[in-house]
Amino acid sequence: MADIPNSEPIKHLNREEKLKWLMTAYGNDVIRIAYTYLKHKQMAEDVAQEVFIKCYEKMDAFRNESSYKTWLIRITVNQSKDVLKSWTFKNLYFTDIFKPKPTLSSLQHSFSSVEENQLISKQVIELPVKLREVIILFYYQEFSIEEISDMLKLNSNTVRTRLHRGRQKLKEGYEGAWAISGK
Repeated sequence: MADIPNSEPIKHLNREEKLKWLMTAYGNDVIRIAYTYLKHKQMAEDVAQEVFIKCYEKMDAFRNESSYKTWLIRITVNQSKDVLKSWTFKNLYFTDIFKPKPTLSSLQHSFSSVEENQLISKQVIELPVKLREVIILFYYQEFSIEEISDMLKLNSNTVRTRLHRGRQKLKEGYEGAWAISGK
């Protein structure tokens, strides 16, 4: 990125030029950081778009107390957390996310494995939101208990309790469903 001017000349750019400069200099960083929170490329790109819209709207209010990069990253983190807390994110249909991680043993499974995965996905979706969100964040998004605790602003013991209750409900539902189907 040799074309990118240092931060001194940016002061003399108009709003549109400044926005273009910031997008060129930090656009990939913004998308990468959003992706680390959301684990979904399209959502990360949507967040990046929102970040640069906010940046443009608030550009005149920037007080140079931090670097532009720090300012953009802070906006990105806050926007990503807002998405994680949103009704839309928590209530999406997660069937595509529930694809099993490929392993040698999963490659050897037959049609019944596909049925099992569909059953588990359906049961996760039917969990109460409080249990569903920690199950999804822990198992499918692979966040740690501490990260989930920070994201959801919950005590880590509360996250552990919800994970335990979610697992119990899934186990009960799974055993019940297989008993009914005769497998």
